Amino acid sequence: MTHPVIEIMDTTLRDGEQTSGVSFMPHEKLMIARLLLEDLKVDRVEVASARVSEGEFRAVQMVCDWAAKRDLLPRVEVLGFVDGRQSVDWIHRAGCRVINLLCKGSLRHCTYQLKKTPEEHIADIRAVVDYAGELDMAVNVYLEDWSSGMKDSPDYVFQLMDGLKDTPIRRYMLPDTLGILNPLQVIEYMRKMMKRYPTAHFDFHAHNDYDLAVSNVLAAVLSGCRGLHTTINGLGERAGNAPLASVQAILKDHFQAVPRIDESRLNDVSRVVESYSGVVIPPNKPIVGENVFTQVAGVHADGDNKNNLYCNDLLPERFGRKREYALGKTSGKANIRKNLEDLGLQLDEESMRKVTERIIELGDKKELVTQEDLPYIVSDVLKHDVQGDRVRLLSYIVNLAHGLKPMATLKVEVNGREYEESSSGDGQYDAFVRALRKVYKGTLGRRFPMLTNYAVTIPPGGRTDAFVQTVITWQFDGRVFRTRGLDADQTEAAIKATMKMLNLIEPEFDEARAGA
Repeated sequence: MTHPVIEIMDTTLRDGEQTSGVSFMPHEKLMIARLLLEDLKVDRVEVASARVSEGEFRAVQMVCDWAAKRDLLPRVEVLGFVDGRQSVDWIHRAGCRVINLLCKGSLRHCTYQLKKTPEEHIADIRAVVDYAGELDMAVNVYLEDWSSGMKDSPDYVFQLMDGLKDTPIRRYMLPDTLGILNPLQVIEYMRKMMKRYPTAHFDFHAHNDYDLAVSNVLAAVLSGCRGLHTTINGLGERAGNAPLASVQAILKDHFQAVPRIDESRLNDVSRVVESYSGVVIPPNKPIVGENVFTQVAGVHADGDNKNNLYCNDLLPERFGRKREYALGKTSGKANIRKNLEDLGLQLDEESMRKVTERIIELGDKKELVTQEDLPYIVSDVLKHDVQGDRVRLLSYIVNLAHGLKPMATLKVEVNGREYEESSSGDGQYDAFVRALRKVYKGTLGRRFPMLTNYAVTIPPGGRTDAFVQTVITWQFDGRVFRTRGLDADQTEAAIKATMKMLNLIEPEFDEARAGA
C-alpha cells in the first residue's frame, strides 16, 4: 500500500503574525524560518504579506538571502494581492520568487469588496499571473472565503477555477477563512473540487473558530487534498489556525500519511515561537503543552509499570519529551514510586504509606507537589535525612524604606559553617539573592545558578488564596530546573524556592571537588 505524501506549508510568519498582539522582529522571522525549514523540515513557509512596511520588506530580504544560500528559496513564499504589478514587484525586489496571490473565492467578496464582476476579477488575476511569469516567479492562488463560496455560490467558484485552469498556477489554496466548516462539509466540498479538477494541486487552510481546524484538516486529507497549511502553536487570526504538532500526529497515526516533519524538534520550536510571540502555550495543549505527558492518577502510573497500559501512540520521546508523574491527592504509591525511582530513592512499604498520606494531605490543600519537593517531604515525614539540608538559612532581614533601595542581611549555614552577608537590590528578593551570591561567589568561590524565570501564582480553590506560590526556573551547568515555594508572603515563598535550589545543587560541588 502506498501512503500519501502530504505537503505542509507553515504560515506562522504570515497568518500566525495576524494573531492579536503578535509582531515578529526581522531577526525573529529569520530564526523561525530557519527552524521551520532546517529543523522541522516543513515543505514551504509563508513569511509575510507584501507591501506592509519597510520592516516587513527587510524581514523578507533577510529570509530570502539566507534561503538562497542554502538552495531553499523555492520553498519561501509571500502573500500578494491582485493589484496590477505592485505586489509582484515588491516581492521580487525583496528576493522572493513565489507569490501566493490572494483572490476572491466567494461571489460576495468579489461583488461587495472588489465591486467587480467575476469576469473582471478573472482578467485581473490572469494579468498578475502573466506578469509574475515574465519575472520567472511561481504563483499559487488563495481562493479567499472559499468555504462561503462553496456554501453560497459554488457556480462562482467553478467559474473562477475554469477561468484559471489553463494558467501556470501551481497550487490552488482553499481557505476556510471564517472557520465555518465542519468535517462533513469539508469532505463534500473538497470532493467536488477534486472531481471537477482531478489534476489540480489543492491546499486546505483551516481556521479554528469552532475548534474544528484539526478535524477539518483530516477531512481534507481524506478527500484527496495534497497540501495543508499550519502554524506553530495554532497561532493565527481570531481563534487561530491548525497547529502543526497536532496535524503531524494525526496525519502519521490516523492516516498513515507521509509528511516530512521531524517531530522530535516540534517541542523545541514551539517554545521558541512561544517566547517570540508572547502567546503562552496552554498547559493542556496536545503534544506541546506542559501537562500533556504528565500522569496524575496513581492507577495510570501503576498501569505504565505493567506493560504500558495507559500509553497511546503519542509517546513523549517522539516529540523530544519524557513522561512525568505528577504528585497530588490522586497519586497513589505507584506514581510516587515512579518519581522516587527517578531520584534514585528507595523506600520500604511503611515509609511509602506515610509519604503517600502526606502528599494526599498536601493535595487536599491544593498545593502543587513536584518531584523536587519529594526528598523534602520524605525527610519531613520520616524524620531522618534522606536528603539533609546541607544549606540552611539561619536568619535574615529585609528592609524596604521609601526612597531607598531595599536591603537584605542574611546568615546562612553551608555544610556546617556559617556565613553572613548584606546587599542592596532592586527589590527585597533581589537584595536577598545578591547577598547570597556574595557568599557563594565571593567567599566560597563557587558558581551561582542563573535565574531565568520567576512566576507567582495563587493556588486555586478553598481558602488557600491567602498563600502565594512562587516558581523559579534556574539554569546551571547546562541544565534547566525549577523549584517552588509556598507561603503567605511572596518574598518568603521565593526564598524557600531558592533554598531548595541551593540544596539541589550542593552535591554537584562535592563531585567537582572530588574530580579536582
